[in-house]
Amino acid sequence: MFEEGARLKAKHGDANVFDFSLGNPVIEPPAAVRAALVAAAQDARPGAHRYMPNAGYPEVRAAVARRLAEETGMPFEGRQVLMCVGAGGGLNVTLKTILEAGDEVILLAPYFVEYLFYVDNHGGAPRVVETDAAFQLDLAAIEAAITDKTRAILLNSPNNPTGVTYPRSSLDALGALLRTASRRIGRRIVMIADEPYRRIAFDGPVPWAFTSYEDAILVTSHSKDLALPGERIGFIAASPSLEGVDEFVGGATFATRTLGFVNAPAIQQRAVASLQGATVDPEIYRRKRDRFHGALTAMGYEVVKPTGAFYMFPRSLVADDVAFVRELQEELVLTVPGVGFGRPGHFRVSYCVEDETIERALPGFERVAKRHGR
Repeated sequence: MFEEGARLKAKHGDANVFDFSLGNPVIEPPAAVRAALVAAAQDARPGAHRYMPNAGYPEVRAAVARRLAEETGMPFEGRQVLMCVGAGGGLNVTLKTILEAGDEVILLAPYFVEYLFYVDNHGGAPRVVETDAAFQLDLAAIEAAITDKTRAILLNSPNNPTGVTYPRSSLDALGALLRTASRRIGRRIVMIADEPYRRIAFDGPVPWAFTSYEDAILVTSHSKDLALPGERIGFIAASPSLEGVDEFVGGATFATRTLGFVNAPAIQQRAVASLQGATVDPEIYRRKRDRFHGALTAMGYEVVKPTGAFYMFPRSLVADDVAFVRELQEELVLTVPGVGFGRPGHFRVSYCVEDETIERALPGFERVAKRHGR
């Protein structure tokens, strides 16, 4: 879709192509982020740009741990945190550390496209479980998917591509289910929480996986909450209650180096140390969500209303979501078919775009809806 977008923009002009295909925020980083980046780049202390411990600067890890302790009420220490090259890097490090060949990882559909490849990268076997019609956890389906090869379940809340958030009651129930299943299969199942959209939430704070289940690992980045996707900086945090937490951190530190990440960038680490409480204004995305969701539903599209992130996952107006995305493309509206996220019959819209892009695209969505009798 990125390449097709470039082709269409070259033919019709950037302003006439309405690209909702990528989660690439147009919002600029907050002023505090710019100031922190400049200060880190200008740090003239000897060794400021040399190698550091592979898990990251101790003082940065400690800063992240302090914030986690404040927000979760749990006794996080810097030794349970590793700085990573974005959430993608962090997920690969985590999976490399915990997986043996053939271990199964439960993925909840719809899921972020690259999860399948991340699991495969490290000898694991993805086991896809459907969520319900509102994209919420189907606990019975999850329980039925657990086997003696299950090693982890990967959660993404707020979710890409749907924008839904899993409530605390669901996470608590999942935690209880995983405890029972872990005893049954004779080894602990790890809950991996991929949460780069945690601070872009519209209905109150996002519940922490840590407080629902002890064997939890958080992987996140500052790509979305600080609008820094090009800087590739994030962290892994292992619950202080994780079984073998020190062994995990040691393994993840080793995997960080052997996978070629070596360590997270020095300037980015020093910059984000002072920014753990900062974020872009989520109200900007709430306003875009309300306008876009209201307009699409008025046209006859079926859309579960997002509670976070900056995605919607409407139902396609025809069974073939790839064909439907091509129809929208004829209107110079770029979206992504749901089949790539493991849920055919839908399509993803990323609304982290300028307001004008949304407004100018709406007539194209409406023309397609009318062609299908909406």
